[in-house]
Amino acid sequence: MANTKSAAKNARASQRRRTMNKTRAASCKQVEKQFRALVAAGQKDEAVKLLPKVHASLDKAAKTRVVHKNKANRGKSRLAKLLK
Repeated sequence: MANTKSAAKNARASQRRRTMNKTRAASCKQVEKQFRALVAAGQKDEAVKLLPKVHASLDKAAKTRVVHKNKANRGKSRLAKLLK
């Protein structure tokens, strides 16, 4: 339990940020999972169409600091390499 008003406010803000970060990370993982499933199924045309959406999702996660920018770039590189 927070001892001061500011600590209570900070706890509420932390909870809001945590839920938003979890949502952003989950959506990022979901798009990546769809992409990997398409590549595994051999549907390269659909995977090529989905790749920009995956990149945008990773970039947004990095921009909002859900993941580190280097991790996002590494993921984008690996996914592009997987498609190739």
